[in-house]
Amino acid sequence: MLNKYARAFFTRVLSPFAALLLRLGVSPDAVTLVGTGGVLAGALVFYPRGAFFWGTVVITLFVFSDLVDGTMARQLGRSSKWGAFLDSTLDRVADAGVFGGIALWYAGGGDSVTMCAVAIFCLASGQVVSYTKARGESIGLPVNVNGLVERAERLVITLVLTGLAGFEIFGVPYIEALLPIALWVVAVGSAVTLGQRVVTVRREAAEAEAAEREASARTPEAQPARSTAAHTGSAESGAEEGRTT
Repeated sequence: MLNKYARAFFTRVLSPFAALLLRLGVSPDAVTLVGTGGVLAGALVFYPRGAFFWGTVVITLFVFSDLVDGTMARQLGRSSKWGAFLDSTLDRVADAGVFGGIALWYAGGGDSVTMCAVAIFCLASGQVVSYTKARGESIGLPVNVNGLVERAERLVITLVLTGLAGFEIFGVPYIEALLPIALWVVAVGSAVTLGQRVVTVRREAAEAEAAEREASARTPEAQPARSTAAHTGSAESGAEEGRTT
């Protein structure tokens, strides 16, 4: 849901910046690569040390590159299959970095095996949620379902609450509790979304297979008619040849 409405808003806001980068000779692919590198730096340098506020600031600055590169491609009037593949692949890498950084914190200074496991579940489930849609579409199914928590929702929930949890450095009491809340919300939401997509793909696959069986069942009925017509035509041709002779 957020992806539908927020993307359109931020695309309009970032369009002038995208146009500036194009005038400077920067390519959309370069923006994709730099953006992913920035997200990984913010997540894997700051988060494992518990610096959630500054880590989130860095990640947020670079995460908008996911919108800028697409806007640049549209302004150029061309979009490449390679660019779409690169963007989608590096999105998965960036997401893994965010939840991986949080998992490293809980494995070390955060000292919580449970929350480390939840962070890893968020990482894995996010990847699988994206894969189910991509795989369904690759076998010709529309996968007409958005799901409760898609990538945009996962990022907003995680970054907002993790960033706020970082206000602990400013002496705000109990604010660090927002981080586990964020992880549990994303974990449950991702599990629900995965279930929604699996059920949708199963239903669409069953409908597609039923349509194929119905089409196959109708095809043999037309065969005898065509064979009879061919036989009749052949007999008429033979008779004509006999008359000519």
